[in-house]
Amino acid sequence: MNAPGAGTALPLAATEGKRVPFIRLDNANPELMAELLEVVERIASESAFTLGPELERFEQNFAAYCGTEYGLGVSSGTAALELALRGLGIGPGDEVIVPTYSFIATAEAVSTVGATPVIVDIDPETALLTAATVEAALTEKTRCVIPVHLFGRPVDMDPLLALCRERGIAVIEDACQAHGAEYHGARAGSMGDMGCFSFYPGKNLGAYGEGGMVVTNNDHHARTIRMLRDWGAEKKYHHVLKGYNFRLEGLQGAVLRVKLRHLENWTEARRARAAHYDRVLSAANVAIPSASAGLRHVYHIYAIRVADRAATQAALAAEGIQTGIHYPFPVHLLPAYADLGYRAGDFPHSERAANEVLSLPMYPELTAAQQDVVADALKALSPSVAA
Repeated sequence: MNAPGAGTALPLAATEGKRVPFIRLDNANPELMAELLEVVERIASESAFTLGPELERFEQNFAAYCGTEYGLGVSSGTAALELALRGLGIGPGDEVIVPTYSFIATAEAVSTVGATPVIVDIDPETALLTAATVEAALTEKTRCVIPVHLFGRPVDMDPLLALCRERGIAVIEDACQAHGAEYHGARAGSMGDMGCFSFYPGKNLGAYGEGGMVVTNNDHHARTIRMLRDWGAEKKYHHVLKGYNFRLEGLQGAVLRVKLRHLENWTEARRARAAHYDRVLSAANVAIPSASAGLRHVYHIYAIRVADRAATQAALAAEGIQTGIHYPFPVHLLPAYADLGYRAGDFPHSERAANEVLSLPMYPELTAAQQDVVADALKALSPSVAA
């Protein structure tokens, strides 16, 4: 779910003159920039541009952060999903269950390995797939399920894992929007057979370019992914598998290692801002993100639901408030997946979410005053925006 587009981080120049930008990159933080420039100088002096010791240190640090034994840096979140599927031997003739309300990369990773994505609907309250939606879609060809921890909220994993383990079905967590999210104390990415992350610049932990990672506790999976990302080589020129050039650059590993030290502070800042939104939007007559006990939502996106999204977005833009849309088309209605034969009305909860979800500004530097501007603008539109 390495998704640019509506959620792409904007450079500072693109946010000038806006009362409330949708997102801010971290290039306004001079202390962080000083740390990163020192890292760039060190990488250049060592010529450790591809893989290398800086990446290995970041892999170890991020795996520990996730609560897993192994972390394998790859070129993107989409590459992480593809390699996880290939590492499980999934290919033509296999079916993989994915939610339709998500970025297309989740389904496309399945298509890329030659398997068939089987689409399922979401829970209307959480916007996530559930064990029940998955169970209804199981066939004798089902090899894997990919739950997407969308917007930073974890899927209800216990019943899903019980269902899949009982039937010998693999689980790959798409945690590309859920760095540091927790489900009853377990970090996103650590619960399934493998977890996949994106480090696209707009993510909660973003690189200075593309990047991704597969995390796992399984020795065999780790060894396989390590080879697959680097032309299938166990060591230089010793090609054990038919592999790919999906390596993560050493420079990105070094940048991410620096930024990882700040991730918890940034995450708590996001959660504090989400709590403020919850308070100030309580009178705005909009549907705010639901919360559940035992979950740590990390608010990659703060998504509300409104009945007339186009009018709401236009009214907010007129007030200098930038917003985003995640995602305007469910996967089953995209032309790219017309061959699957789904039609409008097949997955009503996802289709409704695609028409109603509006993403509000959310980043650690967002101020309470800016959030109040957003809330006041939405209150002025109520009740016409109610979902």
